[in-house]
Amino acid sequence: MKTIRFGLIGCGLMAREFASAAARWCHFTGDIPKPEVVGICSVVPKEMDWFKKNFDSIKYAVEDYKELLEKDDIDAIYCAVPHNLHEQFYIDIIKSGKALLAEKPFGIDKKANEAILKVYRETPGAFVRCSSEFPFYPAMQTMINWYKEGKFGKILEIHAGFNHCSDMDLNKPINWKRMVKFNGEYGCLGDLGIHTQHVPFRLGFRPKTVRAHFSNIVKERPDGKGGTAVCDTFDNCTLFCTTENADGDEIPMTLETKRMCPGSTNRWFFEIYGMDCSARFSSDDANAFYYTSSWGKEQSWNRIIIGYKPMLPTITGPIFEFGFTDAMQQQMGAFMLEYAGESVPFGLFTPEETELSHTLSTAALESFYNRTVVTLD
Repeated sequence: MKTIRFGLIGCGLMAREFASAAARWCHFTGDIPKPEVVGICSVVPKEMDWFKKNFDSIKYAVEDYKELLEKDDIDAIYCAVPHNLHEQFYIDIIKSGKALLAEKPFGIDKKANEAILKVYRETPGAFVRCSSEFPFYPAMQTMINWYKEGKFGKILEIHAGFNHCSDMDLNKPINWKRMVKFNGEYGCLGDLGIHTQHVPFRLGFRPKTVRAHFSNIVKERPDGKGGTAVCDTFDNCTLFCTTENADGDEIPMTLETKRMCPGSTNRWFFEIYGMDCSARFSSDDANAFYYTSSWGKEQSWNRIIIGYKPMLPTITGPIFEFGFTDAMQQQMGAFMLEYAGESVPFGLFTPEETELSHTLSTAALESFYNRTVVTLD
């Protein structure tokens, strides 16, 4: 089994998930290139303690990410840093010749995204993907396969979303995702939007127009020091888009990202409505999805359990449950295979798709501020 030596830039929550998934690579039954964490970087040295404690493979622990880019024994980088750092960090990583697994939104705004993509396109052999774990749930993969097999018939509507309720706690201290200078003007759409776009974009549902509504509901939060701080990002966003189905009909596509959604701890969902069949999936019911049986003018919703039947086979039996840590590992496995030049049934979000994402997000802001429907180029 080939080993891909990784450096992690940013040692927060997602980097720990990455490292933990890499540590149990024996979970896969196939011959998938194995990630090995050999370098870590954080400007907060304390964040690196957990990695040093749990991974004997680590050779480099640095505070300047450029030191990792200079190491010949690092093949790839997983970079999970605040959005305002994406442009410079991603450009430097790509120029270094190392593969990049990047985090959303792949640039704080469209200008930053364009700068990253320019370097990506000018760098021969560059391999870059953007993280989006939720489509790798087995039930969601089954729904995707149903679409490819034509089971839904003529598509009538698409609805997808990613919702949190953590910001319903008004005593929650502010963090960088609640400040425009770090998170970007898109607000929750920048941080969560790619999660909602991955499946529809990959299935060919390109947005043609957008009418957007953003909400900045909580304008101040505790600063963690006994005072308050300005919270100037959008909490919730809903995009009312038009797109086309495979028959060329214009249909609605609704994409929502919310940090203030009562009852939604970390809910990712996807719904597809068709003439022959409809289906819906939610991470709240992660091992199942609902689909319709039709008798002409009457339809009924049915629930089917998929269980642990992931895209990339593992040792876990199909009767057990699948969760986020499994989705993270499946995404990483897909990244390793794509990086090795092998095809996968469903791949990661591409740099080209991030360009469409930023085009949509920028148009959404224009729509909201001007109170109008915007046509995408």
